[in-house]
Amino acid sequence: MQKLVVLKLDGNLNEGVKVTLEIGAEGDRASVEVQGYLPLKPEIIADYQLWRTTYRSLSNFRITPVNIHVGTSLNEHLNKCRELNEKLSERMNSWLNCNSFRPVKEKLLKQLTLDDTVRILIKTSDTWLRRLPWHLWDFLEDYQKAEVALSAPEYEYLPKPKTTTIVGQVKILAILGNSEGILIDKDRELLEMLPDAETTFLVEPQRSQLNEQLWKQDWDILFFAGHSESLEDGKSGNIYINETDCLTIEQLKYALKKAVSQGLQLAIFNSCDGLGLASQLEDLHIPQIIVMREPVQDLVAQEFLKNFLRKFSSGESMYLAVREAREKLHGIEDQYPCAVCLPIICQNPAAVPPAWKDFLINPQTENGKPQI
Repeated sequence: MQKLVVLKLDGNLNEGVKVTLEIGAEGDRASVEVQGYLPLKPEIIADYQLWRTTYRSLSNFRITPVNIHVGTSLNEHLNKCRELNEKLSERMNSWLNCNSFRPVKEKLLKQLTLDDTVRILIKTSDTWLRRLPWHLWDFLEDYQKAEVALSAPEYEYLPKPKTTTIVGQVKILAILGNSEGILIDKDRELLEMLPDAETTFLVEPQRSQLNEQLWKQDWDILFFAGHSESLEDGKSGNIYINETDCLTIEQLKYALKKAVSQGLQLAIFNSCDGLGLASQLEDLHIPQIIVMREPVQDLVAQEFLKNFLRKFSSGESMYLAVREAREKLHGIEDQYPCAVCLPIICQNPAAVPPAWKDFLINPQTENGKPQI
């Protein structure tokens, strides 16, 4: 059975978090609701900051086009990064196993079966809660068909345009931005290999070119590869579209709103440090967004994209395609520690994630709701 789990987190790690759990069948209203509480735990922030500093001292990320050099021996640095990630995971799970959160966990155990396909939305606006690697929650280990996504507390449903047109091809707008010091040609090759897809590539475009394309056509998927970064507050970020220009999502908001109104369903930013970008994209009510939590290296970005597109385009659900592609990154963690922690979905709760075949036909709408 397909189920939707929503964890509403009201608060932060410095003051404590009121938790509301909702569980329902996919596509229906929640049938179960229960309250819980997570006590203040500022040590988790300290653990994350220490891990983050160590992780970010690795080199060749798709962040700002500047190389970062490792001062200590590589093996020592990689081991330290893994150890700090393990410590963060242990601290986080200890927090989630506290007595005041037990009613939430017990209700989950009662309502979910191991065969259920489960989408778990972490609904919060707190920057540190959004940064946490929620997929490391030990409760999820036995649920092989579950995947976690982030969600904004405030959202809006935007129906797809009314049409019965059989499109026949998935329409993708792919922005290949500043690639100084990184390799993004592989991203292009992977997109070109997709079945039933028509991809328009913008290579190091000017802002006016990007803006025009977003207004000009009805896109299903927006893709970006290149350098990007989020600001420290986790609420905004920059994408480097060419050698000289970087843009915020705010600078594209009217074009992106138009794209959403014309049917844009999924934005993939296969680039560094995307949570700030995702926050701004959520404000524009883009239904589904996939980003990297932290800086990402070329091979990690390429392997994730390859495995995600392969599964998703072959008919797997978007969430399970992300989970499998993310978990496959474990096989390269000897060279790229904590790679499994990077990809994350950001979900508009009012939208149902599309399957690849759903992009091929735009369903007729009635009273502002898609017919299912």
